[in-house]
Amino acid sequence: MNHHTVTDSPYGPLTLVADTEGALCGLYMAGQRHRPGEESFGPRDDTLPVFAEAREQLETYFAGESTGFTVRLGLHGTPFQRSVWQQLARIPYGETRTYGELADLLGNPRASRAVGLANGRNPVGIIIPCHRVVGSDGSLTGYGGGLDRKRRLLDFERGSALF
Repeated sequence: MNHHTVTDSPYGPLTLVADTEGALCGLYMAGQRHRPGEESFGPRDDTLPVFAEAREQLETYFAGESTGFTVRLGLHGTPFQRSVWQQLARIPYGETRTYGELADLLGNPRASRAVGLANGRNPVGIIIPCHRVVGSDGSLTGYGGGLDRKRRLLDFERGSALF
């Protein structure tokens, strides 16, 4: 059974979900596209160590004191989705990649649309930085948390905005 908690962020409340092994398997914003139903989050439990660790890492990220995350993840998805999420995790802080570049890295240059779909199903946005993926012309395209949040995250990471 999963457990969840809710923590504040510059985007409003974030729902954190932990799986039965105590790994973080979800980070969801209010109104996020592809957000699972509340019943899948399990009961609220604010005491799990993974939640304290995730909160601390999110706080230091939003304070501009860290650029990455080390919280233990338990990601559930297809093998292709997990391979995309691994590539997302490798995009350096403050940088972007296109869907096509990710498809190339996966060895399938024609898979940019599939990369976009897997990107949209990322269950731990911010921690796995799906906001760092842009269109082929550098434009902001699709983000489960909304384009305004994507823009704010990218501006923050580039140092042109503070939370």
